[in-house]
Amino acid sequence: MPAYHSTLMDSNTKFIGNMALLPLRTQFKGPAPRETKDTDILDEAIYYFKANVFFKNYEIKNEADRTLIYVTLYISECLKKLQKCVDLPLFSVQLRSQGEKEMYTLGITNFPMPGSPVPLNGMYAKPSNKQEEETMRTYLQQIRQETGLRLCEKVFDPQTDKPSKWWICFVKRQFMNKSLSAPGQ
Repeated sequence: MPAYHSTLMDSNTKFIGNMALLPLRTQFKGPAPRETKDTDILDEAIYYFKANVFFKNYEIKNEADRTLIYVTLYISECLKKLQKCVDLPLFSVQLRSQGEKEMYTLGITNFPMPGSPVPLNGMYAKPSNKQEEETMRTYLQQIRQETGLRLCEKVFDPQTDKPSKWWICFVKRQFMNKSLSAPGQ
């Protein structure tokens, strides 16, 4: 069975390095164009995450796939954080609100850029200049922030405020044997 690929690539898509700058439905500011359709790259990555995470190899068919790969790897990082949030002792803290805080913090923290020595240097081209690098950084931050919010909506049950075991069980899985975090984190 082949891996799922992005279907959102079109002739008007702009690029940063060799990564697609795809439209997003988001409340966060950034360089991404506004999405007018029902589905964007984040919806696609979350929808295909459970199937794609099992693949050790992934054939990149277009630049939108590189964006999909980044979001898939970021979802894995988010699930690790959400699992740690679940393991915290419960006082008066709502798990979902704690998870949203963790996702916001993870979304804005400093992160290695694709094209840098680690972690994804083989798949991504380094930005050609400082302006492109800053655009890529703000685009990825915009992706990270919106992905964290959407993932909390999927992972946490609105009635019980508890995370779904069907999402948390994917914490130990590594897509393509890669991770956005440094070893041991």
